Amino acid sequence: MVSAGINFGSPRRTRVDLAEELQELKRERNAVILAHNYQVPELQDVADFVGDSLGLSYQAAKTDADVILFCGVHFMAETAKIINPTKRVILPDLDAGCSLSEACPPEKLAQFLKKNADKNYYVIAYINCSAGVKALANVICTSGNADKIVRAAPPERNILFVPDQNLGAWVMERTGRKMDLWQGNCYVHVEFTARSINRIRQQYPDAPVVAHPECTYAVRMLADEVCSTEKMVTFCKESPAREIIVVTEAGLLHRLGKEIPDKTFIPGPTDNCFCGECRFMKMNTLEKAYDALLNMEPEITLAEPLRKRAELPIRRMLELSR
Repeated sequence: MVSAGINFGSPRRTRVDLAEELQELKRERNAVILAHNYQVPELQDVADFVGDSLGLSYQAAKTDADVILFCGVHFMAETAKIINPTKRVILPDLDAGCSLSEACPPEKLAQFLKKNADKNYYVIAYINCSAGVKALANVICTSGNADKIVRAAPPERNILFVPDQNLGAWVMERTGRKMDLWQGNCYVHVEFTARSINRIRQQYPDAPVVAHPECTYAVRMLADEVCSTEKMVTFCKESPAREIIVVTEAGLLHRLGKEIPDKTFIPGPTDNCFCGECRFMKMNTLEKAYDALLNMEPEITLAEPLRKRAELPIRRMLELSR
């Protein structure tokens, strides 16, 4: 028997109550809750697993739950569905998209590949893309494994890296492998600038800067470490510094504060009072997560031929990343 709905208008019901109701509903549904590092604190706190795209891909691939409640953005839930075709994948808010995914529509990529067929591209797609783009790729990567994926690419093939030009440029710097880059970016990470980073370093001269590779070249050059969000957590744990400047979406600071409570984490600033929060990530809420699991919608569905094509490059990524 599934729990009855909650009357959210009741002043006596707290977020703690709602979190407990969600946990009970999760057990009744035999569900697993996955939350990205950029989700609101309330969702990170109720999740079974919190991590970056690569870590959550592993969790989605091996779960024995019947239902995956994916607290992230649309392409992440799609990825979970691609590798779990028999499971139901639920996303709290179907409008939780991604500027990177939108920068590379599958029909435009297909047209580009057709027009440039003579280049015989080996397509490496950053996981921040739609199922349609994944289906056109040879292999998927995340910011945590992009180096390894690029190094494993056939040396005789031209590489097209989509959709993040900043991550692609960073990988070229590290691997020395020339690639053609799709001109897309994360609207959050490009808001961090060299000027804003220099300003915060003046305020905290002893604090190292750790930045995400989706940031621009100017910001990456000023950082002490550039890495994925999961590796940011490791860096912050291992660094002897008591204060650390974290240049990525602000949601990561909640996890850092929970796991490393004896250190101070300073959010990376921007020049225009931008808060460093992704509006798409923040569309998901505790209330929406409960409603989604209660009503089993919005559910992610994919046409089977598309799902099969998109699965191959994801499986290739998982094999190469072991």
